[in-house]
Amino acid sequence: MYETDKLAKRIKKCAAQKHIQLKDLYSSCGLSKNVTTNLYKGSMLKADNLAKIADQLDVSVDYLLGRTERSEVNKE
Repeated sequence: MYETDKLAKRIKKCAAQKHIQLKDLYSSCGLSKNVTTNLYKGSMLKADNLAKIADQLDVSVDYLLGRTERSEVNKE
């Protein structure tokens, strides 16, 4: 099982690096502004919502989940 608090931290880190506010990120993905809070409480995102966030941040889902340290998206 993936640790949702680590996922929240990676999302926050990536958004900060790209100078994107979390509320704007979630709004552009059609998600609630409470995503980070829910992740810290242990709720996991649905796969399609996680993919939307990864797309907006231009990182891979695997990176957000902590499965790799390479943030690049495989565009093959």
